[in-house]
Amino acid sequence: MSSNNTPGPINLLKFHRPKLRLNEARIPPLSQQSKQCLRNLVSYKPQKSPMRYPRSRCAAVLVALFVGRKGDLYVLLSRRSATLRTYAGDTSLPGGKVDPEDKSIEDTARREAHEEIGLPPDRRKAPLLCVLEPFLASELIVTPVVILILDNTLRPILNTAEVASLFSHPLFAFLTTNPPFPSEPESLEVPYHTSWDFDPTGPNGSNQGFRVHQFLTGREAGGIKPVFGLTAAMLIRVAAIGYAREPDFEVHPPGMPFTQERIAWALLNRKVFRDACEKEGIDLSYARRLVETTGKGRQDGTEAEELRRRNRSKL
Repeated sequence: MSSNNTPGPINLLKFHRPKLRLNEARIPPLSQQSKQCLRNLVSYKPQKSPMRYPRSRCAAVLVALFVGRKGDLYVLLSRRSATLRTYAGDTSLPGGKVDPEDKSIEDTARREAHEEIGLPPDRRKAPLLCVLEPFLASELIVTPVVILILDNTLRPILNTAEVASLFSHPLFAFLTTNPPFPSEPESLEVPYHTSWDFDPTGPNGSNQGFRVHQFLTGREAGGIKPVFGLTAAMLIRVAAIGYAREPDFEVHPPGMPFTQERIAWALLNRKVFRDACEKEGIDLSYARRLVETTGKGRQDGTEAEELRRRNRSKL
């Protein structure tokens, strides 16, 4: 097993937080592309927003990466139990709502992954890479927490009440329209990547549209659903940051609000968020200014708004 002074690909691990015990790492040698991807993720710092979110409406998911046999990065995905009341059977990332005992959003993601798939919350075996900007679900504000599993000998322990099965998918495959698996003859007519737009209208005719992406898993014949919606959006974002490139497809349609504006609008207009903000004493003045300012900028077609939208978020 490698020591702290041993040269080679394993030394990439010194970039991770917290400091790692390299002699405990059990992973294959990393490809050059994977090395750079991990460096980019570790150095990523999302812009801090002045906007506060109600804790009771916050959640986290764990984007657990690991190194495959050829040195490429894969992400763990789960098939939700068919008996769940919501999103039964969907492909998802482990995660859930913030508990009062959680000290950070990272704690939430790790606790949920431990409860759902048995991933140990040991930060030495699965150190933090980065925490991304939050995403908007129907009634939750969800933050992705990205980690790297350093011990490939770990075996899942599934909570079958919540998770039916666990599988993996190449991280890079969320940037391309080419399937990372051999296509079966009967599935050739179904594209690996598809997308479509929802264009709901909010109060005063405000545009609350967004684009939904879907990726096949190659396991559809066995009952595994495609990676879809919020899960797909978060993994596109992780892959784009890690590999420092735009996807082969358009992520965000022109003229639609960026994620921070959609969250601000939800805090102001969706009852579940508005009630939570009122209960927790959250000042919504910044959210109100953001919606008014950016909405006017899009209507006027100003260059400043277009630049701000693209810089703040691609999703």
